[in-house]
Amino acid sequence: MTKEAEVTRIRSMWPFTEERRPALRRTNWLIATGCAAAVVATATLVVLWRAAGDDASPVGVSGSASATPGAPSPAFTGQPGDEPPVTADAGAREAEVLLASASPRAVRYSFDAGPGRSVLDLGGQHALRTVTALGGTVSFVRRGDGYAARFPARCHAPDSQCARAILETTGADAFNSGTRPMRYGAAVLMTAADTAAGANVLQKGFSVGGGTQYKLQVDGRAGKPSCVLARGATIYRLVGPVGIADGRWHRVACTRAGGWLSINVDGVAVSRQVPAGLSIDNDQPLRIGGKNAAPGNDQYAGQIDDVFVSIY
Repeated sequence: MTKEAEVTRIRSMWPFTEERRPALRRTNWLIATGCAAAVVATATLVVLWRAAGDDASPVGVSGSASATPGAPSPAFTGQPGDEPPVTADAGAREAEVLLASASPRAVRYSFDAGPGRSVLDLGGQHALRTVTALGGTVSFVRRGDGYAARFPARCHAPDSQCARAILETTGADAFNSGTRPMRYGAAVLMTAADTAAGANVLQKGFSVGGGTQYKLQVDGRAGKPSCVLARGATIYRLVGPVGIADGRWHRVACTRAGGWLSINVDGVAVSRQVPAGLSIDNDQPLRIGGKNAAPGNDQYAGQIDDVFVSIY
């Protein structure tokens, strides 16, 4: 092979010859462009994924909301034992911020005086009386160092034949919140056998007849607690994230602040929007364990303790 032929053969095997440089540059440009596009696409997906994780739970006219884990709420300034959310969606966190700088006017019932004693709030101002029908009773049973109130067992006969019993306050005005922020709730113990279509933990006012109302109840066989605000024919209902009819004690609190209603079940809070100008004022007492002692009273079965209403 001549020298010229050998040089030609070697140059044909070497990729960086002058003849091949334009094609090589085009190839490198295509590779670089593809890598850049892949990086941009990946970054976009990460941003979208993070944004989706920060979305607040959807809200509706009524129904439940799903818990979206978030940062712990600000320091809680309400009454001792009303723990702030451990996890909370955006609305519940915003409600906590609105309450953080306010001092509440609070009423709380611990029932620790026990059987045979008058039931007063911890401030000694707002007495509770028992209202019964068909032999229903409210008894007081040991819970730790104190007592809890126990309501009639679940009755499966027609309502007109069932024993009924509730506790109610002797006054009304102290429990009206108007448009002010408020928090209300209780510690509750129920079993699956205690559940019903609706079991009232506490209620002030009625949603029928053009009235106003706030309420905490436990709904259905799933035993899910719910918070209710109502004015006239419009009812705003928020169902908690988990059921509580398992024979153990659970803390449930409803918070209304600004344009948010939230429910906190054992430290997990979800929320929905409500009108900021919704006013709750009525001449009805605060009732515990049912809306009255008449048939169809949404009788609660199980135990209740540490009932509170805090108005800010």
